[in-house]
Amino acid sequence: MDTQLQLLRRLCNLTVFSAAEEDPVFTAFVEFLEHAAAPTAHAPAACARFCKALYCQGLTDNWSEYMTSLVLSMDTPCNYFASRDEALPPYLEEAARIDLEALSAAASLTPVEALSDVELDGLHLPKWHAEPTDLEAVWFERLSGIKQYGFGMFARYKMFHMELSDKADKGYVLEPAASPDTVSLEDLVGYELQRRQVIDNTRSLLNGYRASNILLYGSAGTGKSATVKAVANAFASQGLRLIELSKNELHLLPRLLEELSENPLRFILFIDDLSFQENDDNFSALKAVLEGSISERSHNTVIYATSNRRHIVRETFSQRAGDEIHRNDTMQETISLSERFGIRVLFDKPNKELYLKIVSGLAQQYGLQADPEELALEAERFALRGSGRSARAARQFVEQMVACSSETKEGVNSEC
Repeated sequence: MDTQLQLLRRLCNLTVFSAAEEDPVFTAFVEFLEHAAAPTAHAPAACARFCKALYCQGLTDNWSEYMTSLVLSMDTPCNYFASRDEALPPYLEEAARIDLEALSAAASLTPVEALSDVELDGLHLPKWHAEPTDLEAVWFERLSGIKQYGFGMFARYKMFHMELSDKADKGYVLEPAASPDTVSLEDLVGYELQRRQVIDNTRSLLNGYRASNILLYGSAGTGKSATVKAVANAFASQGLRLIELSKNELHLLPRLLEELSENPLRFILFIDDLSFQENDDNFSALKAVLEGSISERSHNTVIYATSNRRHIVRETFSQRAGDEIHRNDTMQETISLSERFGIRVLFDKPNKELYLKIVSGLAQQYGLQADPEELALEAERFALRGSGRSARAARQFVEQMVACSSETKEGVNSEC
């Protein structure tokens, strides 16, 4: 019997890895194989459609690498057992190995082998690259490290956004960040003590110890959000993922925590620029989740929130005066939200010494050649013309100086 026809039949009867049928590139390959195995007059056109899908959606011509990535990121029943350190049931392991053998054969199929029986009549078709691939060995090795690499979309992406969705049963979907922030800890200058608290707490989470929720608060532009994202990037290879959600999605936190509790990875739930108006329904939602320690409810999840306000809830003097009989009790409840974070880290507005230290460090990172005294003087002037000293102002100043320096070297007239 024709080898291609055998492969086609095996690919059409996948069990453990049947989710491959939902992938458009894999689907295009199977369609091409149908015509090539017969063969039919439509084989060349089907080949072109497969290559188009591989080039445009897979963004590669390496079919073997694409298939490896697809298989390793697939969510299968095997993940359930592996994440609990349980041996795979014999029936499941056998089915997985049968599927992986077929997928390996598909990933190893070269254009010459696939088109061997097709009459091309001088027609030149697009090509792809393929090489001998043992997906069975690669996949079982990855399965043994599932707590580090994850599975499904969590194996392919590191940062996510929560999006409200009426179509989803849970009321939300997790969307991978299209262009995740690549900021690293090495990019950040100053506030070393503050970052150390966040890093140490995150290490505790990764090591399976008790970890706290953290509130990073203080002046705008001091690097609170950048710190959280840099920590997430630093530990992504150790099984850490970041999910960002907005204030309007806080009522869905219990459902998200329940979903993540069965995942072998560790997660930072990131709430940026958090603040509430009085009588905000989302206030009660977050308060309920923060009751006690989140690590008692979910061993693999922490909440990191940033805010410009120490007590998070906006309050006016007229509200403080009020006419409520037990106003003090209400005020204490409002203040108590920030107290429910196990760790509170202050990012205060930098003084002159810290501001200039940040400027100097960033100038070194960017390779900016300038007289230190002149650089400090110009940095102070920049802060005075703007909104004052901050880590953000320091970065804006240095980037502006680098741009001006480049323009000067290229002979461009510019007022810097």
